[in-house]
Amino acid sequence: MLKAKVYVTIKQSVLDPQGVAVQGALHSMGFAEVESLRIGKYMELQLDTADRAEAEKRVTAMCEKLLANTVVEDYRYELED
Repeated sequence: MLKAKVYVTIKQSVLDPQGVAVQGALHSMGFAEVESLRIGKYMELQLDTADRAEAEKRVTAMCEKLLANTVVEDYRYELED
């Protein structure tokens, strides 16, 4: 069994209105040191395989087809035993 930790973030070139709103809220709460903030997604997947190469291919396919909108989002993942 392998665990995949998937991180999806909005590309730097894409405006992140949710991040801007949260940054503004933090500023209004007295956290003025926050210079920028971007919102993302985090997912953990338990994979029923011990084959790391196959797991990498499958997780990449999952990200490309469903977990990330690759037009506006970047993704990365980590595999753990």
